[in-house]
Amino acid sequence: MYDLKAYLPTTKKEVQLRGWDEVDVILFSGDAYIDHPAFGAAVIGRVLEANGYRVAIVPQPDWRGDHRDFTKLGRPRLFFAVTSGSMDSMVNHYTAAKRLRSDDAYTPEGKAGMRPDYCTITYSNILKKLYPDVPVVIGGIEASMRRLTHYDYWSDRLMPSILVDSKADILVYGMGEKQIVEIAKAIDHCVARSASPVGPLHCQTASLSDIPQTAYLTTRSPLQGDVAGILLHSHEAALRSKQVHAENFRLIETESNKISAATIVQPVGNQYVVVNPPYPTMTTDELDAIYDLPFQYHPHPKYKGKHIPAYEMIRFSVCMHRGCFGGCSFCTISAHQGKQITSRSEQNILRQIDKLKDLPDWKGYLSDLGGPSANMYGMHGKDMTLCEKCARPSCLHPTICKNLNQDFVPLMAIYNKVDSLPYVKKSFVGSGIRYDLMNEQYGEELIKHHVSGRLKVAPEHTSSSVLKLMRKPSWEQYERFYHFFEKVNDEAGLRQQLIPYFISSHPGCTNKDMQQLAERCRQMHYRPEQVQDFTPTPMTLATTMFYTGVNPYTMEPVYVAKTKEEKQKQNSYFFWWKAPEESKRKSPSFKPRKGKKYDNKKEV
Repeated sequence: MYDLKAYLPTTKKEVQLRGWDEVDVILFSGDAYIDHPAFGAAVIGRVLEANGYRVAIVPQPDWRGDHRDFTKLGRPRLFFAVTSGSMDSMVNHYTAAKRLRSDDAYTPEGKAGMRPDYCTITYSNILKKLYPDVPVVIGGIEASMRRLTHYDYWSDRLMPSILVDSKADILVYGMGEKQIVEIAKAIDHCVARSASPVGPLHCQTASLSDIPQTAYLTTRSPLQGDVAGILLHSHEAALRSKQVHAENFRLIETESNKISAATIVQPVGNQYVVVNPPYPTMTTDELDAIYDLPFQYHPHPKYKGKHIPAYEMIRFSVCMHRGCFGGCSFCTISAHQGKQITSRSEQNILRQIDKLKDLPDWKGYLSDLGGPSANMYGMHGKDMTLCEKCARPSCLHPTICKNLNQDFVPLMAIYNKVDSLPYVKKSFVGSGIRYDLMNEQYGEELIKHHVSGRLKVAPEHTSSSVLKLMRKPSWEQYERFYHFFEKVNDEAGLRQQLIPYFISSHPGCTNKDMQQLAERCRQMHYRPEQVQDFTPTPMTLATTMFYTGVNPYTMEPVYVAKTKEEKQKQNSYFFWWKAPEESKRKSPSFKPRKGKKYDNKKEV
């Protein structure tokens, strides 16, 4: 039995159970409510709660019909908060071929159709119609990556900042714990000083405009006189010219990767989108404090034991850090979480594991000791003054930065501490790792003791020109790691598999490149059953290349497979093993371990 009062309330009855006569903040989420630090809505709710605010969550409200889910908790004292959930709703709904998905991992029983397309816009518009005088704050991955003009693959058009279509009052980008508290304080202060009975909206503009790591709309540009900042080309200019959009992206990505960034402003219509600089990178103590909040590490009891796939995947896992300095051109992690790494302390990680052991069905196995890239824990610049001047989007590409501290000792110390716990039988690394970021000592520890039969890595391609556009290491580096993996397995008497992931139809990838990739797959006896076709997601370098047909950093043309037929052709090269027998030839250039075949028919 679970205590309802241990969770953030989701209904009027649960609010009354806490003895509240009103709620300060009501949070609407496109995901089911899982009270776990891996899910953003729970984190934001718990952080607000820890700062003295009364918070309720409405997970997956019914946006059709009479909108009773949007009114059942009434009017919040301060504001509404809106997130699409852990994914962009369009990525959640559609495949790379724009086919509607049949399931949703963030919904009980994996049921599809529990959130709308463009979820943040839909929820926000409903709330603005029902409660026009109450501020609406939007955040999460969907809002974050759509904060400026962006290409939307599903409608095949440039869309303006999501602030325009959502009619929201302020946008939180990136990880939102600090911003949401400052927004609550600002509106709370304003309400306390106001005698107006109509709500806090009238006083928000002046009080919210200076909060870091937020974006808002205004009729007056803040870049006046000597005020410094980055002025982008207008949304309308980007609509007229793909080159202009490419130039905008280069400025956005370059500035966003700086530790000390400038204000970014973009005209749209008769308004300006203002993106305030981010907060300094979160400290270990700050991150620890979030993970120490009273999460129940379980879905809300309202789901009564229903299977939620996303929760089942992570229920016995531990995320040890935030951020990623890989800078892969198709990935949103660094753009959302930041390039700098914030790592949890060893004690904080152990405290979480101590809580996990008390969950039902605990059997002593940790599925993942990882992070966005599992082996970046504790890494940072040797000389941070150099990092403060740096605008490189990746610390690993085209070469590993000489200023990067590649120390695996703290990470291996945690592995050893975790494995020494009496209630832990085995800990695994289920997250992807960077094989270009590894020394022999760490590699042996990982392969011998923390692989659950299969180790996931992401070479993504074999073509050097495509890998350059992806900001990924060379295929030769993958081959060296492959042989090292085999060597360690042989020495330890293990029969583990290395599971490489590839992408088709990435900008710059031609049919000839895919033929080369297929040949390499034949050489390594790799038989993928399901593979990844490139999906353009908002505000990434790869998506910008897909839309514009040029590399924003060089303005050189980039080949793009855009049509359904072109994408299907590239994807088909992965299935070499289904081709006629005469095409299944072996090459002596790559020598896998004798008798070893790699079949990932269950991998996605």
